Amino acid sequence: MSVAAVAAERAPSEKAFEFTLANGLDVVVIPDHRAPVVTQMVWYRVGAADEPPGVSGIAHFLEHLMFKGTDQIPTGQFSKLIARNGGDDNAFTNHDVTAYFQRVAKDRLATVMEMEADRMANLRLTEEDVRTERDVILEERRSRVDNDPGSILQEQMMAALYRNHPYGIPIIGWEHEMKELDRADAFAFYRRFYAPENAILIVAGDVQPDEVKALAEKTFGKIPRHGAAIKRERPQEPKHDAAVKVTLEDPRAGRTTVQRYYVVPSYASAEPGEAEALDLMTRIAAHGATGRVYKRLVMEQKSAASAGGWYSDSGRDSGRVGFYAIAGEAHTAEDMEAAIEGVVQELREKGVTQDELDRARASQIAEFVYNSDSISRMARQYGWRLAVGMSVEDVEDWPERLKAVTVDDIRAVARKYLVEENSVTGILKPEPEYTSSIGDKPAQAAAGGGKRG
Repeated sequence: MSVAAVAAERAPSEKAFEFTLANGLDVVVIPDHRAPVVTQMVWYRVGAADEPPGVSGIAHFLEHLMFKGTDQIPTGQFSKLIARNGGDDNAFTNHDVTAYFQRVAKDRLATVMEMEADRMANLRLTEEDVRTERDVILEERRSRVDNDPGSILQEQMMAALYRNHPYGIPIIGWEHEMKELDRADAFAFYRRFYAPENAILIVAGDVQPDEVKALAEKTFGKIPRHGAAIKRERPQEPKHDAAVKVTLEDPRAGRTTVQRYYVVPSYASAEPGEAEALDLMTRIAAHGATGRVYKRLVMEQKSAASAGGWYSDSGRDSGRVGFYAIAGEAHTAEDMEAAIEGVVQELREKGVTQDELDRARASQIAEFVYNSDSISRMARQYGWRLAVGMSVEDVEDWPERLKAVTVDDIRAVARKYLVEENSVTGILKPEPEYTSSIGDKPAQAAAGGGKRG
């Protein structure tokens, strides 16, 4: 059965219940009565790719500031109140979404729902709040990016891969722009995007749809619509005509590492069946010790210490397929690059076998079933897909759509998307200590220097 036929035969969901409040807030309830626990997630249809030019990092910065306070919740007390109620909470920002979540006992759902609704509409920030939290995100950038040569390389590869689309701008932001973020920037972004009609409430756990609806109307339902249309206007990526290579030499690097990224469709942007084929193709080629890349480089050639890859499938506008290899002793970046290229060429020319496809599909579906057993994972799965424009049916039909993928489908997407001009290759090398022949001191390393070749 084709992917289109699967979609056409879809019955109403028996797992998730959907409704929309009068103010436009979308609500999804996923009942699971095995334990008296509830996960609540609020997803905003906004991320780092929606930032105005010149204020990179404001989406992530606002995520931090959302924990400061309102008229009802004193500054810095939000998470402490959750903890006092026996729960835990956190948040994250991506290029496409921003999400806030809590896990609490069932009888505390009303409390956390009231708190989350309060900060959707009533955030309060002092200049001191903004100043101190800006220092926090700058330190986060220094520790997670600037002090990690692998992260520096990835940041430069993304900038090269997306030459016009804002996916090429780091989620945490460019440092020089982060330093200038202020209270006015935060409130401008908050007032534009943090509205009920731009959000999705997911409640999963020991609840009934009717009780969630009543609580949602009592809390979130009081927040008025913003009224003006919330547009996500993004520059689109042009056709790529040439491959790019990025090389970084850094004394902090351990071993030589080679990565290869390809721009491909995501589940939200792909033609029917393509994302599923890319998903299974990448699993066959690069998933763990069973992937072709690992078997070729680590087990057979013994040229790499590790190798693998992944499919970044959750973007609103596009996704990525990535491969990597960490060189073994006495092996070079050129060896790793040639080996990765060899695996890619095999996928394009010969495709995969039916046996490989059957095993990959069974493994993928088994993981889906396992993840369905987790309340928090299911809430995240539904929330993320809905926030990038997909539907409940898209989430629940996924195993059936995987079953429709053929070996010909996989070969077709490999030929279409794993092409050189669609790629960026990144090479990370340990910078050798250098001493001149006349006994000068070692040359000073240029920390974090990168070059595009």
